[in-house]
Amino acid sequence: MQVLIVQGNVQLGALWQSHLERLGAQVVYVRTGAAALAALEKGCFDVIVLDLVLDGGSALAVADMAQFRQPQTNVVFVTDTTFFSDGSIFGYSANARAFIQTATPPKDLAAIVHHYGGVSADRVALTDR
Repeated sequence: MQVLIVQGNVQLGALWQSHLERLGAQVVYVRTGAAALAALEKGCFDVIVLDLVLDGGSALAVADMAQFRQPQTNVVFVTDTTFFSDGSIFGYSANARAFIQTATPPKDLAAIVHHYGGVSADRVALTDR
């Protein structure tokens, strides 16, 4: 499972990365929206863990680019704000699969990512070409 973490808080991003790597995920960790867009050009991801409030870019722009370049990629949005607390994020981002608080225990976040990061039939079909 290939995972991209986009989180400005280095300690939190590293914590999530270590939990995901324990589950066997290969993780790319970046801190800004611009770095996330660059990572999407270089690699293919099953899941993106995306902080809704980013320095250096827009989370929705990252999700939109992922939908365009890698439509099979699932996005797990995380936030410590009340933006989109009504669930409207699912209307703005077609690839949004979960919307959770930043304070969610890392093992729970890892379980959510693992759930959405399973190899999909679409990904298998793409790699068989």
